[in-house]
Amino acid sequence: MRKVVIVGRPNVGKSSLYNRLLGRRDAVVADEAGVTRDLKEAVVETERGKFKLVDTGGLWSGDAWEPKIKEKVDRALAEADLVLFLVDGRAELAQADYEVADYLRRKNKPVRLVATKVDHPKHEAYLGELYALGFGDPIPTSVEHRRGLEELEDAIWAALPAEEGETEVEVPPIRIAIIGRPNAGKSSLLNAILGEDRVIVSDQPGTTRDSIDVELDYGGTRFVLVDTAGIRKRPETAVEHFAIQRAHRVIQEADVAVLAVDPFELGDRELKMANEALDAGKPVILAVTKWDAVPKEERPEVRRQIREKLAHLEHLPIVYTSAATGQNIHKIFQLATRLYHKARERFDTADLNRWVQVWLTKTRVPNFRGRPLKIFFVTQPEVAPPLFVFFVNQPDFVTRAFENYIKNRIREDLDLREVPFRLAWRGRKGRTG
Repeated sequence: MRKVVIVGRPNVGKSSLYNRLLGRRDAVVADEAGVTRDLKEAVVETERGKFKLVDTGGLWSGDAWEPKIKEKVDRALAEADLVLFLVDGRAELAQADYEVADYLRRKNKPVRLVATKVDHPKHEAYLGELYALGFGDPIPTSVEHRRGLEELEDAIWAALPAEEGETEVEVPPIRIAIIGRPNAGKSSLLNAILGEDRVIVSDQPGTTRDSIDVELDYGGTRFVLVDTAGIRKRPETAVEHFAIQRAHRVIQEADVAVLAVDPFELGDRELKMANEALDAGKPVILAVTKWDAVPKEERPEVRRQIREKLAHLEHLPIVYTSAATGQNIHKIFQLATRLYHKARERFDTADLNRWVQVWLTKTRVPNFRGRPLKIFFVTQPEVAPPLFVFFVNQPDFVTRAFENYIKNRIREDLDLREVPFRLAWRGRKGRTG
């Protein structure tokens, strides 16, 4: 049976949550720290299935029982399918919280961070500091007021693996949006990928009136390709207007965007479409179409012109394709797969903070009236796109030049040149800048 283990330092509400999830008062609850020392196990049964829930003693308690408690927690975690890491959502993070976080990282188990005792929405303003633990978004809960318990249960079921005999959760396909100006060769590119005339192709701009989803398997990986209407500056009809709105929505829903670039017609519109996808956090592949129509002797010069006109996109991968000959079609899948996984890469919190120390030795830190910017901690709570949260003394001290420096270092040292990522600067109490 699947096992969920509750872990945390003493007196953060582990037993209270255990009782609430169980639906009965099974574990002793008191304000006194260290009440729970042994493991308590019970089966939680719901309409969605059942799992074994384990309540553990407080770690890093500093008392004589600590070695024995840790020994039992080690045993529970060895069989855990999911760990609920509890912290007091209304108190400053204690050194014990950081110790527990490092301990759990070494166990290499799935972890969801749960903030307890968050009795009112106004208390959520104090959760910013919890990102420093490196386990992503905390789930705010209150056992006393029954806040956030449904969200926590949803998170538990989403994280638990399927049991034998259950239908396994299907791995979602990689969604690729093919975007571009009208008549840039998007539909021809899709037909070449599929090896059939799946969508209508014409020299007349605006042939594709709506987004078309096509699912296929390539090299054992499932993809959904979405051919969109050509995005023009001014839609000429109501149908075209809605088709273009749909194309914008497809970009938001995609995992990767492939921007079809006509080598004979390109400019600001390509830059705008690429920036729209990048601003939405989507990796972008530049697919130059109709490459067979470019004479071989002219190709070096055409390549140079493309790079010059799209200079602001020089960090993006580019592939030269031909729907007529099938040239480099397979590279689109290879690039899309690589960028998909790169955008979902997680960096170890300890490694990130080591990099920050290196970066700070190579630049001048902003200083306002004798008060320098201080970076206390950095963590990565989100992927796709990667989000790096820097906890600092004053977010307002971060200058554009300094932020650009950090972005460049992340691109180079963390190898994120080809995928968009985001930065957030937060004060100790959740202030942003």
